[in-house]
Amino acid sequence: MAVSTDRDAPPGTITVPRRGRWIDQYDPEDSAQWASTGRPAARRNLWLSIFAEFLGFSVWQLWTIVTPQLAKAGFTLTPDQQFWLIAIPNLVGATLRFPYTFAVPRFGGRNWTIVSALLLVVPCVGLAVVVQRPDTPFWLLVLVAATAGVGGGNFASSMANISFFFPEREKGAALGLNAAGGNLGVAVVQLAIPIIIVVGGGFALDRAGLVIIPLALIAAVLAWRWMDNLSSARADFSGYAAAVRNRSTWIVSFLYIGTFGSFIGYAGVFPTLIKSQFPDVVFDWGFIGFAQVPLTLAFLGALVGSMARPYGGRLADRVSGARVSIAAYGVMALGAVGVIAALSVRSFAFFFASFLLLFIASGVGNGSVYRMIPAIFRAGVDHADPVAMTMAKRQAAACIGIAAGIGAYGGFIVPRVFANSITDYGSLVPALVVFIGFYAVCALVTWAVYVRGLATRFAGTSI
Repeated sequence: MAVSTDRDAPPGTITVPRRGRWIDQYDPEDSAQWASTGRPAARRNLWLSIFAEFLGFSVWQLWTIVTPQLAKAGFTLTPDQQFWLIAIPNLVGATLRFPYTFAVPRFGGRNWTIVSALLLVVPCVGLAVVVQRPDTPFWLLVLVAATAGVGGGNFASSMANISFFFPEREKGAALGLNAAGGNLGVAVVQLAIPIIIVVGGGFALDRAGLVIIPLALIAAVLAWRWMDNLSSARADFSGYAAAVRNRSTWIVSFLYIGTFGSFIGYAGVFPTLIKSQFPDVVFDWGFIGFAQVPLTLAFLGALVGSMARPYGGRLADRVSGARVSIAAYGVMALGAVGVIAALSVRSFAFFFASFLLLFIASGVGNGSVYRMIPAIFRAGVDHADPVAMTMAKRQAAACIGIAAGIGAYGGFIVPRVFANSITDYGSLVPALVVFIGFYAVCALVTWAVYVRGLATRFAGTSI
């Protein structure tokens, strides 16, 4: 591989990558370079990043679909233990998002994509081994489930990497596509795994892990062959320090627990809730040679939530991120009320429809809360001051990374609240009441701080 210098390429083009596919002269804001060689390189890295992140989300959520099937494999677990197996990957994944954010500037986007893709093999192999041994102690099940958290960290490194490739005018669309592609991994794994473990007859739960291993290896090879590292990618520690000191970073992170935390949390527990609350609901796809395939409708929740995310951002562009977020919290509360009513009349159709409403509203809220962040940090800043505007952008970028990590903790909180509700009260209703109250608080905070508050401080400002 040729070593690049300023003379390696004509003006306005990317230099030949040096060894390790490092590109030393890359500037997405250079319109000539972007029009000639920048855009193709950015798009190539984007699609490969989406594939790797998609697999990361799939591995992250493997135990959400495997856990309800463990009883059939000979395991005897309490409801509390089942919810631990669902929650612990989310706890690990949320925590890993912080170091993963800084891995790209440290090691290179291509290099870290290779490493993060290969790391997905570990939880897949572990799952394939332990699910065949019903005598596996619970602590070991938890440990193996925890390793699936590496897939949750992929989101942060993938988003950080892609942000360096695109110009500001196209960064929002690229990051939105990247995020949606990853989120779809939740829906696909919940659709495909129940079929894969019974295809051809019989019941082989170990296939849930084995089927992803070759895909992870392919992702690593594709990244090695066609992705790039950017020398210009640098960790913005001063931007992060400024964002940490800004109270809006923590307020937005709290609000993002209400949207993304709800999405990933509900996606995790939905298959188990269907199984426990409506055990007689089974979908038989025998007409295509499969045995009974339970829980196949659970994937629709994650699917509609993922698809709703970009529409939330677009709606926020037209109305305002704060007002769309408030509406999303209101609809989420309405969906939780619907779930309570469905449980009281034992209607699966009502239960399922109410949860779909929750998923759609959480997806819209994901898009609208993210849309709020740049506007929040620009509020009150002199747009004619390039230094102030640059710092606002840097703080907004840092806030997005911090909020993504903190919001993911909702994937741990939601299953644990449901577990405590079932253990202490024998019902899901207390947990749902807690969530309704939480959404009311989120809506009130959004209105007080970003609708009424900013309108008072900065006349004419809309978030």
